[in-house]
This record gives sequence, structure tokens and C-alpha cells, in this order.
Amino acid sequence: MEIGESTSDEAMVSATRAVARAEAAQFSAMLAFRDAEEARISRLDGSMRQLVERSAIPMSIGQAMGLSENQVWSRLATADRMVAHAPACWAAFTEGLIDAARVREISAGLDRLERESSWALLDSKALAYATTHTTAELRSWIKRFVTRIEPDEALDRAEKAREQRHVSLHHLEDGMSWLSAYLPSHQAAAVMKRLDRAARQPVNDSDDRTLPQRTADLYVSWLTHGQTTDLPTVTGDVAVTIEADVLTGLTDGHAESSDGEWSVPASWILTDVDADDTFWHRIITDPVSDNILAHDYVGRFAPETLAKAIRFRDAVCRAPGCRVPAERCDLDHREPWPTGATNGSNMWALCRRHHSMKGHDVLRWILPTGREVPIEAALTG
Repeated sequence: MEIGESTSDEAMVSATRAVARAEAAQFSAMLAFRDAEEARISRLDGSMRQLVERSAIPMSIGQAMGLSENQVWSRLATADRMVAHAPACWAAFTEGLIDAARVREISAGLDRLERESSWALLDSKALAYATTHTTAELRSWIKRFVTRIEPDEALDRAEKAREQRHVSLHHLEDGMSWLSAYLPSHQAAAVMKRLDRAARQPVNDSDDRTLPQRTADLYVSWLTHGQTTDLPTVTGDVAVTIEADVLTGLTDGHAESSDGEWSVPASWILTDVDADDTFWHRIITDPVSDNILAHDYVGRFAPETLAKAIRFRDAVCRAPGCRVPAERCDLDHREPWPTGATNGSNMWALCRRHHSMKGHDVLRWILPTGREVPIEAALTG
């Protein structure tokens, strides 16, 4: 029996939607209680009495629902924002098509937008994406949407945020501390890419440190000695996409990481990057033919240039919801070689586990609505 057809799978989909409807009912009950209390308090005599009564509303809701006052304020703000600016997504929430986690992501996106037209556009676009993708994928999609739909506002926020860059130290128990840096995203990505790549290079057979331990030791070595000591110095490849009109200076805009996790003003990439430390790839493709990947190769395995371009394009494993970086994935032929060609349109990044699942024909993608989507459509959508 195919996945999506069995009673057990139908039960899981039904239960998921029931949970989402229950979450929506909770949010709605909080709004109704708050509004009823506001109406009652407005009829009381004395502004001080009204102020005190009004301040007790979140505490009353929290006591009834087992939430803190801050949690109540957060949920009320989320609900108010959705009702006012994303009615379609709110209606889908009440029907159980999207859950509270996705609603919070959409609400956070609304909060970063300034214009009514942008709110309406997010409401119309986000619903289709939210019902067919995971919460993590939705979060990345909303980040991209916000910077693209209001680039001027995003640029202003980014410049103000960059002024606050700093490094902080927080000492903990057991002889450990957190050393944190608030940095522009492209610089943080370059640092982490270089650390990760160097830490994955074996030192010797007797080195039994875990990858996180090696990364931490390397980080300390670089900062304290200015060198890698026991590991070779390496550079990290970071891919970003920049729209043509932004690249030529016709308009202001952002450069986006290939995985959609971060974006920065394009001017930061074009002016701040030190080519001696990190090799930044600028990939320009034809929007129709995607011609950078169009050339077919006779062999089964993609040459280095094609492999790197595919990994930059996909960024992460293309299985739904998987966030394994593409550089640690296999390059799989969608249509098996030799029937399928070794080219960009027929190849994608799949982590070893999902690659194996695809090879055994058990990789499926069932939407929260219960509708099963062919794997090819899910991975390219």
C-alpha cells in the first residue's frame, strides 16, 4: 500500500490538523477574553483603576492556560498581527491547514514589513508555501521575501544593525564560557565555513577529537596564535546570489546566501570581502535555460566545476525539510545514469540517508493537507 493511502497515515494527518485547530482555538480564546475584558474595563470609573485592571489581563490568561505573562503578550501580538494583516493565513490556521509554529513565522515576517501592500502580498504568497514546506524552510523563505519586497527598509535596518557589531564574553559554570560575536552575516558565514572545512581535514590517525572539539580548538588557535598550529590554513567557498540590476548598481538590494539562511546588503559583499581569505563565488545564470549547468558530460560523475555549481545552487539536501549542507551530500541523478544525463537539470544534492531512501523508492513527501506530492515536484518546488 502506498504511503498516504493507509489508515494510519490518514490518522496522523487528521491528528496534525486537529492539533492546529486546537492551537487556533486557544489563540482565539485569548483574543476573545482580552477583548471582553477591555470592554468591561472601559466602563469602570477612574483611569488608575482601568490601568490596574488592564495590566491584570495577561496574568488571568496565563493562569488559565499555564503560560507566563510574556508568553501571553507574545501570542496576543501574533494573533492581532495575523487578524489585521494576514486574514487568509489566519483563516487557514483556524481550519488546521497551518499550525502555530508557521503562524509565528508569518507574524514575524509581517512585523518586519512596513507597508500595507507588502502585508497583503505576504498573506497571499505565504499560505501556499507554508502548507507545502517545513517550518524551517518557511522561515528562510520569509527572510528572503522581506528583503526582496521592501529592500529599502531592509537596507536601513541592516546598516543600523551593523553599527552594533561586537564581541562578548559570558563565563559559565564548570570552567566554561561563551565567546560570542555579533557580526554581519557574510563575515560570520565566511568564518564558520573556513573553520568547518579546516576542522574536517584529518590531523593524524590518533586524533580522537570530535568534529565540534576540533572546530573549537582550531578557533582558539587562530584567535590566540594567528595560525592553525596543527591544521593547515584553508579558505572557505561561500556562494551568494545577487540580482543583475543590483550587481550593476541600477538599484539597491541584497545578496542572499545560497541556502536562504541569511542576506546582507549587496554593497557589503562587493566592497568588504577580502579575496585573500575566502573565495566568494558569483554565479550568474540564464533565468530560463540556467545555462551555467546546461552542458552534458559523458561520464557518470560530475566534474568539479559542475559539482560545485550544483552544490551552490541547492545549498542543502533537496529532500523535504533536510538541512544537511550540500557540500556534505551526494550528487544524485534524478533519472538514473546512464539513461539520465550528467548535467545540472538532472542532478541534485541528496544526503547519504535520503539518497539511499530514493534508491529504494521509499522517499515520499506528504503535505500537511494530506495530499501526496510526487518526489520530483516536491524537491523542485
